[in-house]
Amino acid sequence: MNAPLPVPPDVKLMNLTASVVFVGCAALLLAALVWRVLHAPAFALTRIVVEGELEHNNPVTLRANVAPQLTGNFFTMDLHAVRAAFEQVPWVRTATVRREFPASLRVHLQEYRPVAYWGPEGSTTMVDREGEVFEVNTDMVDEDLPRLIAPEGHALEMLQVHALLQPVFAPLGLQVQTLAQSGRGGWRATLDSGAVVELGSGTPQELVQRAQRFVRTVTSVAAHYGRRVDALESADLRYPSGYALRLRGVSTVTEGAPPGAKPKSGKSGQRGQSENIDKGRH
Repeated sequence: MNAPLPVPPDVKLMNLTASVVFVGCAALLLAALVWRVLHAPAFALTRIVVEGELEHNNPVTLRANVAPQLTGNFFTMDLHAVRAAFEQVPWVRTATVRREFPASLRVHLQEYRPVAYWGPEGSTTMVDREGEVFEVNTDMVDEDLPRLIAPEGHALEMLQVHALLQPVFAPLGLQVQTLAQSGRGGWRATLDSGAVVELGSGTPQELVQRAQRFVRTVTSVAAHYGRRVDALESADLRYPSGYALRLRGVSTVTEGAPPGAKPKSGKSGQRGQSENIDKGRH
């Protein structure tokens, strides 16, 4: 039996070329078919479901504002772009987006929950319970929220210290309305009565201990001069063996600290002024 003749090289090349052309055409045809299917009117996006605990945004308004920014259909929609569009809306902290066959998007939103104003008076910046700083329209915010003032990056620390100090002043019927930290680490609390309390520097525990010492005795000190706590104008807790305070209508007196005592940090700011200074023991 004769052996089969070898296939000439030119025939092999023709067969290979034909196979490549066939596969290429099939791939192009399949790609065109897929493209037609993906862009078929049947898969046009027809619904955006917005959910979440929304206090400052309305789902209807959100859809109306964000929808014009979206391009593509159910399959071609860029979910990262959708998320970014929703997260640009004021008050929106995070957005989670997923597809729902055949033509819907479901968007779950989490709004910022402001717990304090951030920055000097008049600032439109706020901070949420996680210590994240954000910009909003403050006309929609509870005016009674405290104000925190500190260098950038200290928001969470400020929240924690405020949470520690607030219950300390509560027995006096007072609230810490403004808490400020200077660039040098000094702390100052302004109470809702308008009184300013210099807390000095140190750890949160040290600040709390000074405030507790003050709260335990300030009522009796004020009563000794015929005044109530609401007569307090300012207090300086930075003294190593007492504190200085100013009461409305009380002449300058010095009690409770040894002569020449100075605050632990910075200058007294009290001694030598015109009137209303008192010093209480630990």
